[in-house]
Amino acid sequence: MHFLWPQFLWLMAALPVLVLLYVLLLRRKKKLAVRYASLSIVKEAMGTRQFRRHIPPLLFLLAMAAMLLAAARPVAVVTLPSNQQTIILAMDVSGSMRATDVQPNRLVAAQNAAKAFIQELPRHVKVGIVAFAGSAQVAQLPTVNREDLVTAIDRFQLQRATATGNAIVISLATLFPDQGIDLAAMQTGRERPRGTAIDSDRKEKKEVAPVAPGSFSSAAIIMLTDGQRTTGVDPLEAAKLASERGVRVYTVGIGTVDGETIGFEGWSMRVRLDEETLKAISNKTAAEYFYAGTAADLKKVYSTLSSKLTVEKKETEVSALLAMAAAALALLSAGLSLFWFNRIL
Repeated sequence: MHFLWPQFLWLMAALPVLVLLYVLLLRRKKKLAVRYASLSIVKEAMGTRQFRRHIPPLLFLLAMAAMLLAAARPVAVVTLPSNQQTIILAMDVSGSMRATDVQPNRLVAAQNAAKAFIQELPRHVKVGIVAFAGSAQVAQLPTVNREDLVTAIDRFQLQRATATGNAIVISLATLFPDQGIDLAAMQTGRERPRGTAIDSDRKEKKEVAPVAPGSFSSAAIIMLTDGQRTTGVDPLEAAKLASERGVRVYTVGIGTVDGETIGFEGWSMRVRLDEETLKAISNKTAAEYFYAGTAADLKKVYSTLSSKLTVEKKETEVSALLAMAAAALALLSAGLSLFWFNRIL
């Protein structure tokens, strides 16, 4: 915790002074009480329940402390509902996803986990689907219609090759349709100067200034893959594009890390999960990497991502909370004093 106006903390020095004044008042009251001739009157004046009479002043002191802390405008890291509005699910549909090391196979397990993830999200969150293999395409534009999303996921068709970089670029182009993110130009090495956006007529517009990685809290990308890039844009270059726009790219690896030969209908292919690159993508974009070795692991990963994307920890001024606590303590102090002693303090 830190304070926006720390200079006001010196007011806390008034609290020991209040305690000292309270002690002096008690001693004065005791001296006045012993002047009475009747011992019963003395006990009544001094109070027969010594501990109870100190509770209201103690609560009032705590209320004063909370008010003085609120005046210094404290800032703390708190967990709040996320303002995430759009999530892009980029899902690998390469031929290796038919492997059965994840039951019933990698693709079906991924589809089931993705559909469960979508159902757990708040209804106001838009979700888009990008399917990628040797190329990447938008299977479903961002929408809040869960039925359309499930239909898009069920329509996946397996293809050859893996273009993880293309998946990130297409996801970004979907999130920022007005920024002129050009996948074809990046693939042919004719990428426009970084940070430059174009309009629909391909005219240059104002420069898009890079922001801090992970600072764009209105959208995120979740990319699931079981292999390493075999074609398309360098995924680390694509990750840099996301990082400059503040978009987090969470990566989920599924399958065999050491590599495995998969055969199907007379042909075979060697697949290997490139964890190093997936971790680099998530690190570059201030996100996280998850490994899912089984269908249960994959569901657990998506459940974790759901909780991460629906709440977020961030620095927030908590002066209002302290002021509310101070008011509650002051009211409690006055209420107890009236109930026990028929007076306020």
